Amino acid sequence: MRRYSVAALVLDLKAGAQIQILPAGDFRGTDGRPAEVPAWKLDAALAKRVIARAKDRANRLVIDFEHQSLKAETNGQPAPAAGWFKSLEWREGGGLFTTDAEWTARAKQMIDAGEYRYLSPVFRYDTASGEVLEVLMAAVTNVPALDGMIELAAAKFDFSDKEQPVNEVLKKALAALGLAETASETEVTAAIAALKAQVPDPAKFVPVTAMKDLQDQVATLRTDAANRGIDEIVAKALADGKLLPAQETWARSLGGKDLAALKEYIASAQPIPALLGTQTHNRGPGAAAAASGDIVAAAKAEFEGNAALREEFIDLATYTAWRKADAGGRVKVLGRTQH
Repeated sequence: MRRYSVAALVLDLKAGAQIQILPAGDFRGTDGRPAEVPAWKLDAALAKRVIARAKDRANRLVIDFEHQSLKAETNGQPAPAAGWFKSLEWREGGGLFTTDAEWTARAKQMIDAGEYRYLSPVFRYDTASGEVLEVLMAAVTNVPALDGMIELAAAKFDFSDKEQPVNEVLKKALAALGLAETASETEVTAAIAALKAQVPDPAKFVPVTAMKDLQDQVATLRTDAANRGIDEIVAKALADGKLLPAQETWARSLGGKDLAALKEYIASAQPIPALLGTQTHNRGPGAAAAASGDIVAAAKAEFEGNAALREEFIDLATYTAWRKADAGGRVKVLGRTQH
């Protein structure tokens, strides 16, 4: 006939919803138990049976203080509950966990104050094989019987897919990620991955100094191109007789400020015949001067039709005098010497 026995062991306690009940593999108590077999045994297959038996129970399993539920018949003392649990799950490499522990207000206060640190499960096992058969209850105590269990007392919450309590810092972090306080680990991981994907890789960008140098070079090239454009426009206007030599500096300054305005001015300017070719209209010093009446009429027409002439010369009379001097081969007019 197969014999069964009950063991009560002390494990580290987590003040929260999920608590490690039993470790995985072969394990023994520091007090020498079990005496009948080399070790207790628990693996995924055995845990499946233990979990099913807990699920079949109608009542929740009690967590008491110092195993008083086992001692009440002999010492006559009450056995108040410290908490309750029912759901169990197997975690490969970690062991058997309860996932729905509930603490009484008194127990929670004592646990938070550090007055109780460990959990001691009571379980049934096969005395011939050491296989764990069923979890019966548990107790909070300060006398551990197992060594090497996962430290759980400091853990306050986890990131399972179930709703978990969070502190204010975590609340703010979740809010910054655009997540609810009940977000699962999968949701948090996905949000962080998406955030990382948006952060620029510094290796893909040039330094600020290099970018500034490039901008300066581009600005210089643009300035050089603009100056060459002004040079070409002014040179052509001088050659076409649309600008007087004395207007060159002014024209360049206007082009530097407003190239479109310079182009518009030159487009509307009438060529000055006196500026085309040589100052003597290719007649040479001894050529006969044009008729005085023709010069006066031409000067009047040119002066009235060309704004540049009106800016350069004081009035029509001055320009007419200059035209007559030019026609006569003289270059000195009103203090201005033409070359």
